[in-house]
Amino acid sequence: MTMKKKWGLTTIILLSLFLGIFCGLAINIFDKGNVLDQTLLEYFLRPVGQMFIAALKMLVVPLVFISIVCGAASLGDIKRVGAIGGSALFFYLFTTAIAISVALCIGEWVSPGIGVTLGNLSSQQPVQLMDSASAVDLPSMLVNIIPDNPIQALATGNMLAIIFFALFIGITLSILGQKVKHVLTLFIELNEVMMKMIDLIMKAAPVGVFALVTVAFAGVGFDLMYGLGKYCLAVLLALLIHFAVTYALLLRAIGGVNPFVFFRKYINVLSLGFSTATSNATIPLAIETLEDRIGVSKSIASFTIPLGATLNMDGTAIMQGVAVVFISQIYGVEMTLAHFLTVIVTATIASVGTAGIPSIGLITLSMVLTSIGLPVEGIALIMGVDRLLDMARTSVNITGDAVCSIIIARKTGALDEKIYYGKQ
Repeated sequence: MTMKKKWGLTTIILLSLFLGIFCGLAINIFDKGNVLDQTLLEYFLRPVGQMFIAALKMLVVPLVFISIVCGAASLGDIKRVGAIGGSALFFYLFTTAIAISVALCIGEWVSPGIGVTLGNLSSQQPVQLMDSASAVDLPSMLVNIIPDNPIQALATGNMLAIIFFALFIGITLSILGQKVKHVLTLFIELNEVMMKMIDLIMKAAPVGVFALVTVAFAGVGFDLMYGLGKYCLAVLLALLIHFAVTYALLLRAIGGVNPFVFFRKYINVLSLGFSTATSNATIPLAIETLEDRIGVSKSIASFTIPLGATLNMDGTAIMQGVAVVFISQIYGVEMTLAHFLTVIVTATIASVGTAGIPSIGLITLSMVLTSIGLPVEGIALIMGVDRLLDMARTSVNITGDAVCSIIIARKTGALDEKIYYGKQ
């Protein structure tokens, strides 16, 4: 007797996406403004979609606060390994900043949201970006990062202030070490609770995606399909540039090695990351490959790879950068230089403590949107195609971890070039 293979969550979400597109387009063409549009959409599908978005928004502040505390608390390991840990941390944050900058440029160039109007997707008033970001005032931005009332920052969702406070707590916990082990254990367990809550909410994603996509396409029609196609193209193009250009240049210019040798030997890890869409699942294979086939010292690989799975989210940052541009264009708001700087800073710092699990980028995207005042409801527009892009950006994430490992090993004399250039 053969057991029927159960459909995975990704498959169900994709089916919900296509079903929502079909139903939405059918309503847009045949029944716009009539019975289905006024009853099914307004009294059922729209509330269901808004409830799903509300559930995601509910987790944003506690998830960001708790996960960044845990991530910063792990910096105690970096303190013990000194220069190696500091170099790895600088590399991860530096490349993440480059990644989101590339994404914002590609997003502005491709302009996936231009020409798409929301119609009746949302009942919100016209969107106004945060006044605090209306002009470039870096001194004020830096001062405002430090909250005079952390509780108020948590209550109002002041993301940069929340991130600073969480980093400060985490670093303090790492300095105190065993003296506060029970406090650190509490945060670690709370982080596990948050991850489980995300998992439970994502189980409802097919219903939420169907409702949101149906409402979107019923109001906008075929224009949204064109915009989504351009959005996917922009994300993939930015990922390709960061993967093939940024990392290759870093390996050649700083690491002094042939990048094509690395890409060829690391293909097995990239394949695993692409298929699982999770950085954490690739950690054992990545360490083994770096040591046996590329020649990186195990003492370095075993430190930089797990650290990167937590801190290095270049691919996720790219998605967030393009998504911010896409959503801002769809809502008809113009981003200034200050908004771009805020997105770069927020997304870069948010990479600290982000779990290497599928679709976590959608949660942290909520934080990035909130930081400049864009509606979190905009996530509904990209949620259906996110898992496909998630596989590609995970491959970029884990490539950055390996590039960092090679460069540090090369600079510290811990790279065996005979193995690196060998045929294995």
